[in-house]
Amino acid sequence: MNMLLTVGFRRVLSLLLLPAAFTLVRPGAGAAATPCAGADPAIVSARVQGTNSDGRINRYSLAIRVTNLGRSKQPSNVLQSVEIYQNDIKLDAKGLPPLRPGQSYSFTYIFQRSIDAGEGTSTLALKLVMRQPSPPGKQDCNASNDAYSITF
Repeated sequence: MNMLLTVGFRRVLSLLLLPAAFTLVRPGAGAAATPCAGADPAIVSARVQGTNSDGRINRYSLAIRVTNLGRSKQPSNVLQSVEIYQNDIKLDAKGLPPLRPGQSYSFTYIFQRSIDAGEGTSTLALKLVMRQPSPPGKQDCNASNDAYSITF
């Protein structure tokens, strides 16, 4: 009889603790593996695609790509842009069109610096900014991928 109670108690205890254990090990809501239910525009890449010089100034052509990683399209009235900063000083902003799920938008930004500047000494910070709607809600349901940094 004692053995039956112990086995029964263990079964009941395991049934109670099993859901709690799954809650602890499942990925969080912001996990990268699962797209969010709304739209999720994200800066997915930025790279130097070319350089030209006039002997005094180097002009770096940067290719920047934003992709909607979410499951929903953005409405036609969404207002969003990528702002470009150097040392916390805003240099420029580039507007983005509304994106469908999986759709990407790429643009080029030209950055100028002295020919004497060394390699790897310039860093630009890119920030995705949602102006409308505000707050973005389901039009940008994962803010963790709204920033990107490039050093060249």
